Amino acid sequence: MKKSKFTQEEVNAVMEARGISRKSALKFLNRNREDRPKGKAAAAPARVDVKKAAANDKSDAVPTEPKTEAGAARSEGLRLYKLAGRPTKAQFIKVYGKRGHLMTWDQRAEAGVPAAKFQAALAEKQGK
Repeated sequence: MKKSKFTQEEVNAVMEARGISRKSALKFLNRNREDRPKGKAAAAPARVDVKKAAANDKSDAVPTEPKTEAGAARSEGLRLYKLAGRPTKAQFIKVYGKRGHLMTWDQRAEAGVPAAKFQAALAEKQGK
């Protein structure tokens, strides 16, 4: 059984005044106790200004190189994907054909449209 911080008289007074059960009276008393912080500070935790913290970051963090060959290939693929404007599967199919979304960036470049020219090729295909 959990010990209450309130006397029996306090609990009974709240129960009678509000017409509620003992359990509800204890919740009410705990919600309105004096030592509890009040206002917005109690409701929400303090926000950290992320932009200010990033601007004042003194670390000279150098991007680390991928540890494996697969990591390096994945990193290069993501770089090319961003360079191409983050195309959707449907856009790949429209530019490269039915299996365009399954091709690697090297295969797509061999097909005639490198990542840097993807948006121009897409605009041309959509214009038809």
